[in-house]
Amino acid sequence: MPLLEVTSREFREKQKSFFERADQGDKIIIKRGKKQSYVLTPIDENDLYFTPEMLAKIDQSIQEIKEGKFTRVETKEELKKFLNGL
Repeated sequence: MPLLEVTSREFREKQKSFFERADQGDKIIIKRGKKQSYVLTPIDENDLYFTPEMLAKIDQSIQEIKEGKFTRVETKEELKKFLNGL
């Protein structure tokens, strides 16, 4: 898997080419100035911002619902009562 470092100017001039290379598996590092760098990485729908911690919380919540550990709120009054009790 090739590693390619480019300047932000090179990236702007040849974006299509760099996107295609990233799609093929190349690692593209875009350098911006002397101190800032970015990695161009393709993502798919499974990569969208779910950390392992967030996934664990979702799994725990699903389990709690299966176990009946939740409060059902169906009306505005029930919601107000619930929120006031927190």
